[in-house]
Amino acid sequence: MARLKAFDEERAIDAAVDCFWMRGYDATSVRDLAEAMGIGGASLYNAYGDKRALFARSLERYANRSMRERIVRLEAGHRPKEAIAAFIGEIVERSLKDPDRKGCLLINSALDVAPHDAAIGRVVSGYLDEIRDFFRRNLVAAREAGQVSRRIDADSIATHLLGVIAGIRVLARTGAGRRQLEDVARPALALLEAAR
Repeated sequence: MARLKAFDEERAIDAAVDCFWMRGYDATSVRDLAEAMGIGGASLYNAYGDKRALFARSLERYANRSMRERIVRLEAGHRPKEAIAAFIGEIVERSLKDPDRKGCLLINSALDVAPHDAAIGRVVSGYLDEIRDFFRRNLVAAREAGQVSRRIDADSIATHLLGVIAGIRVLARTGAGRRQLEDVARPALALLEAAR
């Protein structure tokens, strides 16, 4: 019979996510992680391998509970153009409501970790591609529904919107206020309102 883990794995991974998100990958030690997760260093290594493997698991957890949850919820509850606008609006609101100005773990990792670790870079790029795919999918659906111009280039606009999201998250980390973040979002949203 397999031995049961002596800790709540979901709670432990959530604690690891928060630790990496608050401190960044390089500034987070195995000791910091073990303490935050409520487990010993040996248990951390036994359960997850090493800090890098735990970071990859943490990115997956973050993507599931943040980005993927948002995509599923917005696509289920909104028409395509409104889903895009709601996604961008939620990013602005979430950025402003974070008292620690942590930004987005995926964007932070793209800036801080990916340039020095090609494998993690590919993982982060894959998550960002999911956001771009959300935008593209909804732009195509909005075009087919007559919500946006038939001439709209879904691929390039989706990439642009991903850049807008990244910019909002980075600016928010520097203390940008509502007006500045909304000024970044407004022209992107105006693309969706262009004459049909």
